[in-house]
Amino acid sequence: MPGIEIEFHPVDDIITNAIGRPGQRVFYIQATKGGELVSLLVEKIQLQALAVAIEQFLADIKKDHPDLEDASSTYTEEDMQLKSPVEPLFRIGDFGLGYDLSEDMIIMVLREVSVEAEDTEERGVVRLWCNRNQLRRLAHWCVELADRGRPICPLCGEVIGPKGHVCPKKNGHKKSQIIQDGQAGDS
Repeated sequence: MPGIEIEFHPVDDIITNAIGRPGQRVFYIQATKGGELVSLLVEKIQLQALAVAIEQFLADIKKDHPDLEDASSTYTEEDMQLKSPVEPLFRIGDFGLGYDLSEDMIIMVLREVSVEAEDTEERGVVRLWCNRNQLRRLAHWCVELADRGRPICPLCGEVIGPKGHVCPKKNGHKKSQIIQDGQAGDS
């Protein structure tokens, strides 16, 4: 049975954001066209990889077409807020990028993750046609959003989890120290 197929050509808007506290966040990519909204679940590492892929792709386009104007990365945090309802269509498994010079548009293809569907035709797919500015803004926000994650322990450099972190640098003979949000305290 064929999976869900959606195409927004072009998107009005494309954003990413997260719901929840650092360490427990759920990440989404959302796109709108007219009154339609599509929300997809995505992993933080995928957003980081997407940001790198977009920047490399835009650099390759510019190299091949030096006469094109540079894409802008200007956005505000308010522009990147999720729209309601946040009801994900599926979890993203992989993505791809393509470019149409005649329209100066980039297509981002997002495919559903599936352990059951061996045939790629059974997986859902969303195709989003974006301008270069929209994707550069998305890439820059992906990086900023990922950097807002769990704090790093200033003593040992390890990630501090939602319930704190036993820092090996503060592990004394009598009692260990738990570091929470960058503050040392006795456990």
